Amino acid sequence: MYNEFRTFILRGNVIDLAVAFIMGAAFNGIVTSLVNDIIMPPIGLILGGVDFSNLFLALDGQSYPSLAAAQAAGAATINYGLFINALLSFLILSVVMFFIVRSFNHARAAYALAPMPADAPPSTEALLGEIRDILKAQASPTNKDPH
Repeated sequence: MYNEFRTFILRGNVIDLAVAFIMGAAFNGIVTSLVNDIIMPPIGLILGGVDFSNLFLALDGQSYPSLAAAQAAGAATINYGLFINALLSFLILSVVMFFIVRSFNHARAAYALAPMPADAPPSTEALLGEIRDILKAQASPTNKDPH
C-alpha cells in the first residue's frame, strides 16, 4: 500500500496539480488586491466617491455609518459591495486564465503541426553498425592477408 501511495504521489500529474493549486492561490491574492486596491477606487471616484467595500444593507432597518459599525453592533447585513468586488475579481481571474489556456492550446497545436525530426539510431546501434561494416570489409577477398 505504501508503494502504491508513493507511486501515486510521485506521478508528474499530482505534483503539477499541487504546484498549480499553490500558484492559483497566490494569483488569487494578486487579483483580489488588483480589484480592491487599483480598479475599484477609481470606479468609486467616478461614481461619486463610493467605496464598494462599504456598500451594505442592514437587515434590522437601522442606519449605520459603515459596514464595520454595523458588524460591531451585531446587525445582520447583506454586503453587496463586497460581492461586487468578488465578482470583479472572478471576472478578471477568468479572463486571465482564458488567455493563459488559449495561449497554451495554440502553442500545443503549433508543436503538434511542426514536422518531427527523423529519429537517429541510438548510439549503440550506430556503433554496432560501424563494427559490422569494418568486419565485412576485413572479411572480403580483396583485403585478405597473404600470411
